Amino acid sequence: MIKDYFIFSVKSLRKRKLRSWLTMIGIIIGITAVVSLIGIGQGLETAISSQFGDIGTDKLAVMASGGMGPPGTGVVTPLTKGNAKKIEQVNGVKAVVGRLIRGGKLEYNNHAAFGYAASMAKGDGRKLIEDAMNFEAGKGRLLKDGDSKKTALGGNLGEENAGFGKQIVVGSKVLIQDKEFEVIGFLEKKGSFLVDNIVLTEEDDLREILDIPDDDYDVIAVQVHPNADIKAMQENIEKVMRKERDVKEGEEDFTVQTPQAVLGQVNSTLFAVQLFVYIIAAISILVGGIGIMNTMFTSVLERTKEIGIMKSIGATNNTIFSLFFIESGLIGSIGGIIGAIIGISMAMGLAFVGRIALGSELIRADISMWLVFGSIFGSFLLGSMFGVIPAVNASKLNPVDALRYK
Repeated sequence: MIKDYFIFSVKSLRKRKLRSWLTMIGIIIGITAVVSLIGIGQGLETAISSQFGDIGTDKLAVMASGGMGPPGTGVVTPLTKGNAKKIEQVNGVKAVVGRLIRGGKLEYNNHAAFGYAASMAKGDGRKLIEDAMNFEAGKGRLLKDGDSKKTALGGNLGEENAGFGKQIVVGSKVLIQDKEFEVIGFLEKKGSFLVDNIVLTEEDDLREILDIPDDDYDVIAVQVHPNADIKAMQENIEKVMRKERDVKEGEEDFTVQTPQAVLGQVNSTLFAVQLFVYIIAAISILVGGIGIMNTMFTSVLERTKEIGIMKSIGATNNTIFSLFFIESGLIGSIGGIIGAIIGISMAMGLAFVGRIALGSELIRADISMWLVFGSIFGSFLLGSMFGVIPAVNASKLNPVDALRYK
């Protein structure tokens, strides 16, 4: 019986092709927006989560606040080596290392690029930075103690299309702020725009070429003991820093961040964007649903005499209701399927263009089956819901009056 209803509904839609397609447009647009933009949002969330997951749960970052550009730079009161020593004395702290992260110019083959240069510490501090940032050598090797006037570059800077007219390779001589450095390796790509385009040098070299005071730091990386409570450690470090920098609680000129806190902020931002998409898509789908209702009301009027004939030969109210109910649900589900296909294609296409344009593997689409099937099922339910009233009206028609209808 259901099969017969379905076949009858399909034939009815085929008779009204243009109207059926126009009715589906709102549903198609809404489902396309949901699948494509939420798919990209989920891809970004997954990629960012994996980036922070590599950092680990035993590390914190201390930065001076109020600056412009890279974290901790351009501030009125920068972090100092004295701050780092005080943090090192906090109970539960395993290791502390200061870093410099500054904007700079990289030149090769008479082509220049502007980006970020970061320092590498000596001894155990180097290992902490490598673990925290998940640095691995893709080509050549990483920096080691004594590598004066040598540099390791982000993976993107070693590509043929890096914009220098000629590929930078291990052993090439490059200019950093007009000072010559030898390239000893390239970092393995991580899909992070900052890491994949970074310039790494020894701390002393970076202070020299950028004229940075010996006592200043932009970021202080802190590693705590494995059994330490990361939240309690964050609070203890904040207390020490307030005392060291002579500021009151609530007036801090610094921040102490955990990877989880930063990830939470990023996820909150992504959720806000996704919520906006949900709202826009819901409006579009609502308009599509109203279009389905309007189309079904029109269909009932056009087929009034047909309904009268069906009732006169034995069709019940339930039969008439089922025919129109299934037909409206079919419009919604077909619109949902088409919207899902277009949405998947758009998500993949936009992610591909984004990766090429930004040179970052973070731009990706993550289309889950739950998202696709949920969108299609939701569009079916929506179509069915908006078809209930027209279907009820059709089922209640008096067969005698319906046969007389002109």
